[in-house]
Amino acid sequence: MATKKPRRPARKPTRAVGTSTKGDTARSAAKASLPSINLKAILASQRKDLEALAKANREVYEGMKALAKRNNEMLRESLAQWRVAVRESRGKGALARQAAIAQKGMKQAVANFRELAGMEAATRRKAWKVLQDRFQENRANLQKLLRRR
Repeated sequence: MATKKPRRPARKPTRAVGTSTKGDTARSAAKASLPSINLKAILASQRKDLEALAKANREVYEGMKALAKRNNEMLRESLAQWRVAVRESRGKGALARQAAIAQKGMKQAVANFRELAGMEAATRRKAWKVLQDRFQENRANLQKLLRRR
């Protein structure tokens, strides 16, 4: 049978030499005259950063929405042209008409691809411009702060 060891009384925590309590820290900081932090300015800057990010996201969303809409329009146009091509591919001279239709279709596909690529690039540029502008504004504010010192 195991014997129970007697419990030791709990010790009071001791403070090491050179440490301070909460009140001492506040007094020390006040005496050291630390530079004040403008919390309102920091929050306003962060708010502007988030607004710029939200605006960039809206630009991307609207651009991709327009891209999808135009892509669907192109698909409908292509299907309508294909129906006409199937009707016209019968009879005399069908092979020549099919070759002309295929050539026209290829040219149209390349033009459509270029248009969609241009729309995507424009969307990307607009969104990046919003973020770049905010970055430049932050950089200018930082330069102002550094000049004051």
